Amino acid sequence: MSKAFLASVLQESTGVTGVAANRAATDLVGAIVKELKSSGGFTLPGFGTFRVAKTKARRALNPRTGEPVKVKAGKTVRFKVSPTLKKSV
Repeated sequence: MSKAFLASVLQESTGVTGVAANRAATDLVGAIVKELKSSGGFTLPGFGTFRVAKTKARRALNPRTGEPVKVKAGKTVRFKVSPTLKKSV
């Protein structure tokens, strides 16, 4: 799914112009990112839950050369699907 897909769905369902639908899709994605940054989680009922998880520093292998590489600690987003969505798919 892309932002363009979201914009087209919004445009079809609400009857607004493509520019307004694109702005609404951009605002929607921005609001989700803002909520993830501020609270560390976001739940969309009937769809699932997004949460920010910390990753530890680790060693990995460069796939081209096979040599070990250090990977810094960071953050990633995890997703857990809701039971409703799981049953419908």
